[in-house]
Parts: sequence; C-alpha cells; structure tokens
Amino acid sequence: MPLLMIVLLFAVMYFMMIRPQQKRRREAEQMQAAIGAGDEVVTIGGLYGTVTGVDDETVMLEVAPGVQTRYARPAIARVVKTAERIESVPEEADAKE
Repeated sequence: MPLLMIVLLFAVMYFMMIRPQQKRRREAEQMQAAIGAGDEVVTIGGLYGTVTGVDDETVMLEVAPGVQTRYARPAIARVVKTAERIESVPEEADAKE
C-alpha cells in the first residue's frame, strides 16, 4: 500500500508541475524562434525595445533612437507587438489570365 501511495504522488506531481512547465518552455522557445526585425519585445529585465536584427543566438534591440544593444535570445520574455511582414504571394493567378 505505501508503494502505491508513492507512485500516485509522483504521478500527481508529474501532471501538476512537470508537464505544465515543459509546455511553457516549449511555447517560450517557439516565441523566441519567431522573433523578427520590427517586433517590439520586452526582455526578462523589463527593457522594452524594437528588434533590428536577429542572429542564431542573439537579438539586436533598438532601445532608444540610435541606441542598439545585443541580447541573447532567451533574454526575450515576450513580444509586445509583432511587425507586419509582407508575405510573398505566388503570382500564378496572374499568369493564368
């Protein structure tokens, strides 16, 4: 009986603590991978800035006019406003006419 209680305790801990944390980590990684130039972001330190450049491991932020700083991607806490990106639309419809 005590062994069953320990197994149940670990199962509850997994579903209540570990699994939601993994989900939050995956969402943060996806957000950081989707950052692009023109996005307005907030760092984990609370600094607001506009993304001017993106590298594999770093992000360049413009925090004031003419002032750019470099941050590691994991330092970006959230995206405040996403820049409007122009998607290239195939022009096959024009070619068929």
